[in-house]
Amino acid sequence: MDYPVIIQKAWEGYDASKTIKAIEDISAMVSTNRVFKVTFTDDDIVIAKLSHFGKFEHFKEDHRIIQAVSNNLLYPFENFLSKSLLKNNRVYIYHYKFKQDDAWVVFYNPTRIFDRMPRRLDEDHIRKLGQQVGKFHKACSRVKSVLPKSSKTLRTDIYSLMHQLEINEKKFGSAMQVDFLRFHCETFLRNRSKYNMSSFEIIPVFIDWNIGNFSVDQNLNLYSRWDYDWFRMSYRILDFYFLSRVVSDVGDRTVFSYGIKTLMEERFIMFLQEYHEVNPLTANEIRFLKEAYRFFILNYVIKDGKYFFSDQYAKKLQAEAFDLYLPSVDRDFDADKIIKALNLS
Repeated sequence: MDYPVIIQKAWEGYDASKTIKAIEDISAMVSTNRVFKVTFTDDDIVIAKLSHFGKFEHFKEDHRIIQAVSNNLLYPFENFLSKSLLKNNRVYIYHYKFKQDDAWVVFYNPTRIFDRMPRRLDEDHIRKLGQQVGKFHKACSRVKSVLPKSSKTLRTDIYSLMHQLEINEKKFGSAMQVDFLRFHCETFLRNRSKYNMSSFEIIPVFIDWNIGNFSVDQNLNLYSRWDYDWFRMSYRILDFYFLSRVVSDVGDRTVFSYGIKTLMEERFIMFLQEYHEVNPLTANEIRFLKEAYRFFILNYVIKDGKYFFSDQYAKKLQAEAFDLYLPSVDRDFDADKIIKALNLS
């Protein structure tokens, strides 16, 4: 695709009176999504995100929910989320279709960034982050009733993967690997009924809490958040795997993997203890952490990995999913250790 041409057409559909001077690709190159800094002749700047991963309808739905979240969050999170540009009071999303090309573009106001947390957090950082995420989840809970409806659920995504396993086995590897994936899909669906999940609250969750996706102020309060690739309306527990990676002993890594063991580190338990003081967790939510991790691997690494991640990452992560991640789910996670640390029953 000729990305600058698509960005140009997208902007003309938004405001043809304002002329683009330069389009700079600032993508991290981890995913297939592309991010551009757009500078105009009057030196104004916007950020453009171009995606051709997933479905346009889901992209549009997610961004309209995110905009509603951003507009309705109260102090101190009223300016936390990066805001999309609106046209006629709705998020402006440009849908580009030409021959085999199908992509969509959304524009954002540039995000103010205060400080990044260090690549490896110390104890004070971990405790403060636990408190802040607890407060942010509470703020998201307060606005959930005024948000547009979402069509995605964990169940529909797993059913989608199982359907793909039926119609296109070869895409997922050998017959043994396909059976292995079916087993984990069925285990996830079966285990959902164990944890009284009807009692779990559904709130906006952003899932990908990489250290590079948010900033904090001088007092370590959450200051700004961007990158909405894996946003969904779901259970707050889905946010915790990436947060366990942020607080892990190894810290932020250039070459990354998705092992489960960060969920069992004392540093993550410390994070949860601080979170729990602000926004109490239940024992069943802790038990569901394992299934949230299983879902993450099945959905984002296996089902969508080759479409979302750049080729080198997709191949690496999917090979590790078979060899390391999925075999570890039922072996290496001990909910009781966390439940005891939080004094739950």
